[in-house]
Amino acid sequence: QVTLAESGGGMVQAGGSLRLSCAASGRSFSNYIMAWFRQAPEKEREFVASIRRSNSLTYYSDSVKGRFTISRDNAQNTLYLQMNNLKPEDTAVYVCAVSGNSGSPFYTSNYDYWGQGTQVTVSS
Repeated sequence: QVTLAESGGGMVQAGGSLRLSCAASGRSFSNYIMAWFRQAPEKEREFVASIRRSNSLTYYSDSVKGRFTISRDNAQNTLYLQMNNLKPEDTAVYVCAVSGNSGSPFYTSNYDYWGQGTQVTVSS
């Protein structure tokens, strides 16, 4: 069992920055993917960014590429998401997830564990 706890959300003005954290505890995977998804009201959960533990390979959605940076601290079992130049359309609940396999990082079905999420609100 893996427990994920996000923090760092809040309310900012457009153009501002936030840094999200996701602390993982419990079982560890030798080769896994950690990712951020987000879900806005009345919309489906969407992929934001992922990072593979084995080689630090990262992926980003087109909507956040160049503005967000995903990183992780393996020693601390913590995942981060640095979000710069935030836009009102980034407003959502941001959720971290862990996959215990090496499948596609883009789909929610590939992830085994999910956090509760942290709210990010960007005002114009």
